[in-house]
Amino acid sequence: MFSSTGFSKANAYRQVGVHSGVEDASPHMLIQMLFDGLFQSLNAARGAMERGDVEEKGRHISRSVRILQEGLVMGLDLEKGGELAGNLRLLYDYCMGQLTKANLHGDVALVEEVISVLQPVAQGWKEIGPQVDAAARGG
Repeated sequence: MFSSTGFSKANAYRQVGVHSGVEDASPHMLIQMLFDGLFQSLNAARGAMERGDVEEKGRHISRSVRILQEGLVMGLDLEKGGELAGNLRLLYDYCMGQLTKANLHGDVALVEEVISVLQPVAQGWKEIGPQVDAAARGG
């Protein structure tokens, strides 16, 4: 489902501005870090919108879209991941569209929708971590 080259994921993650721990992180952990950064940006965008801070809103929504596009979408391996990877791609594309509308219209409900749609995906990813780590160790 996700590409196995840690190098390309590390580069994608660096491009979206999060650096700590990238060099030594497993591919699974890199995706987890992307989700963490995404939710930080989405929550910051929501707060900026509630305060009426247009510049800050735009900065955080742009960062969120970059994480989705350059991190999570680029990390998908559509060939190996099959239908699941394809569905994730559609979901991420949808979320990027909703964030673009949220930015254009200042609609905090769209940011909240993206958060609620992506939280189960991020939680599922977090929950499979121990299994992925065990498999990577050969156990």
